[in-house]
Amino acid sequence: MTRTTESITPQLQSYISDHSEPVDDVLADLAEETARLFPEYTGMQIGPEQGTLMTLLTRISGARDAVEIGTFTGYSSLCLARGLPEGGRLLALDISEEWTAVARRHWERAGVADRITLRLGPALESLRALAPEPQFDLAFVDADKEGYVGYWEELVPRLRPGGLVLADNTLSHGRVVDADNASPRVRGIREFNDRLVADDRVTQVLLPIGDGLTLARKH
Repeated sequence: MTRTTESITPQLQSYISDHSEPVDDVLADLAEETARLFPEYTGMQIGPEQGTLMTLLTRISGARDAVEIGTFTGYSSLCLARGLPEGGRLLALDISEEWTAVARRHWERAGVADRITLRLGPALESLRALAPEPQFDLAFVDADKEGYVGYWEELVPRLRPGGLVLADNTLSHGRVVDADNASPRVRGIREFNDRLVADDRVTQVLLPIGDGLTLARKH
C-alpha cells in the first residue's frame, strides 16, 4: 500500500498514455497545429489524459451547462463539449481571436460547434455580466493565474449545488512550494489554493495530473 503519489518518470508517462483512451485524429491534429502555429505557448494546452478525464467527469457528473475560462486553441473545450449531453451548452471565454479561430475550426470538425458559445473579452467582465443566480453545472479555469481568485468568487455563486470546478496549473510547475518564488503567477496560484482550502462552500482535492488539477464540488 502506498500513501503518497508516485513520481511520474518519462517511461511511466508513456505507459499512462498507452493505457488510456487514445486521442482521435481531431485532437491529435489540433495539438499538432497548436505546436506548429504557437510554439511559444504549447505549454498552455492540456495533456491528452487530462482531456480524457475532463470528458469523463463532464459525462459522469451529468453536467448540461458548463463554462470555460481560458480557451486557447480549443483542446479543453472540445473535450468538455464531448462530455455534454444532447442540448448541453458550453460558454467559452477567451481574449484572443487568433487562438480561438483555430478552436472554431476544430469544433466544427469534431461536430461540437453547436454546443459551444464563444465570448471574446476579459473573462472577469464576461462573468460579471451574467445573471448572478446558479446556472452552471461545471466550470474549467485555465487562464491568467493572477486572476484565479477573482474568477472563483464569480463562479461559485453561479454554480448549482453539486456543481464542479476544475482549475488547471495549481502546482505551478512545483513553484508553489518554493518560498523564494514571489512571481505574480505563482502568488496567484498560492492565493487560489489557500482560498479553496478555507472555503466552506466546497469540498476540494488537488490532483497531481499534468501541472496540478484541482477538483472542487459545491455543497
